[in-house]
Amino acid sequence: MRLEKFISLFILIAIGVGSTTATTTLNYKDALSKSLVFFEAQRSGKLPHIPNLSWRASSGLNHGSQENVDLTGGYYDAGDNVKFGLPMAFTTTMLAWSVIEFGKKMGHDLHNARDAVKWGSDYLLKASCHLPNALYVQVGNPNDDHKCWMRAEDVKTPPPVYKVTPSNPGSDVAGETAAALAAASIVFRGIDPQYSKKLVNAAVKAFTFADKYRGNYSDSLSSAVCPFYCSYSGFQDELLWAAAWLHKATKNPTYLNYAKSLGCNADSDTFSWDNKYPGARVLLTKEYLLEKNQRASEFRDHAERFMCSVLPGSPSMSVKYTLGGLLYKMTGSNLQYVTTSTFLMLVYSKYLLVSKQTFKCGDMSVDHHLLRQVAKKQVDYILGVNPKGMSYMVGYSSNFPRRIHHRDSSIPSTNILSGALSCDAGFQYLHSSGPNPNVLTGAVVGGPDENDNFADDRENYAQSEPATYINAPLVGTLAYMAASVQH
Repeated sequence: MRLEKFISLFILIAIGVGSTTATTTLNYKDALSKSLVFFEAQRSGKLPHIPNLSWRASSGLNHGSQENVDLTGGYYDAGDNVKFGLPMAFTTTMLAWSVIEFGKKMGHDLHNARDAVKWGSDYLLKASCHLPNALYVQVGNPNDDHKCWMRAEDVKTPPPVYKVTPSNPGSDVAGETAAALAAASIVFRGIDPQYSKKLVNAAVKAFTFADKYRGNYSDSLSSAVCPFYCSYSGFQDELLWAAAWLHKATKNPTYLNYAKSLGCNADSDTFSWDNKYPGARVLLTKEYLLEKNQRASEFRDHAERFMCSVLPGSPSMSVKYTLGGLLYKMTGSNLQYVTTSTFLMLVYSKYLLVSKQTFKCGDMSVDHHLLRQVAKKQVDYILGVNPKGMSYMVGYSSNFPRRIHHRDSSIPSTNILSGALSCDAGFQYLHSSGPNPNVLTGAVVGGPDENDNFADDRENYAQSEPATYINAPLVGTLAYMAASVQH
């Protein structure tokens, strides 16, 4: 073994990232199935019959009615009753990417994964059907919503809707919408060509709108989106991300030219609903590594600098790891950064394996084995191989969060408590010390703090609130891990 590789492996083991408890057996297939159930529970609109989710019912059937537009469907982003367009579109993109990269490894879960993508893409088609005049980007005022603790089924008054327009632009949310529609078009290309074509045509319109009318949507919509989902990173990353997905969906070199024209000066150690730079560069690097497109070679350095920024033992690592071995980036909903980073590690591991490539972080050699090893440690931590012995996926194993920050999960269902609750009446359930009456199967919560401590406390939303964008990248990761175990 070369000295540098031995040193890097020693560092990984020393901080708990190189190995797992030998006696621990994790059922990644079961976790994958459960992670997809979560998306069924987050649906808004007219719900089909869902086994084991009888506590959820149709909601939001009047969304958009005050502007005579149909905005039914889509997803509630987390534990509230608002449909935020930016994280919903990112969720859809990541679900689609999960299917594109790892769908062949999903087995019987592939159908449910496609359904999860389509529930998002159907809504985004509705939201974008008035382009180039308007793109609808949000249903519900979060400031008003957060003053209430209600089941989604009890919200009867049509909530306000928000849109970006040529005079009040939102390149970030429009760019992410374009990316989601383009990625979804690839998912359905072989099974529903007509729907796929509809998606890619809508993606082109959304991208054109994003590029032509430039601006941050949080500048246009102010308090309706901030501080909840402000565009902190600006909109250049979404334009790059959208161009990358449109290039992949259409093979039109114009989009690669566009991506190259944006430049690649900004590096980031964070891939999230807000910052798409690392994801876009990994996606574009595939063009170079697997498809031998030399014109995409410039994205490889940036993609690998991201990997080096999150790999333990790397001299350029800029994130932290807890003593228990968890990647730790931020206090609020830290597991979102774990699931996105882990997904990119496994995708890049796949690219390296197929292309027979390696790279270096300083003197540390990195190959596909190392990326997979680090990613596996993060997944295992989420599923229970951690100092608390707790699965941070609800319903997985016998030890999981019971008091999650989620309205419908925390309030008895309409089957038990049939009368509609008022805005204030539900707070008794928020403040209750008892477990949630409805198990939100598959939901991954925000996760433990930097000391590996977790408060199973409904009011600690930073740790106990689930979100669609935490789960979405984990779908692909779990599919990969489940298939690896089988083989």
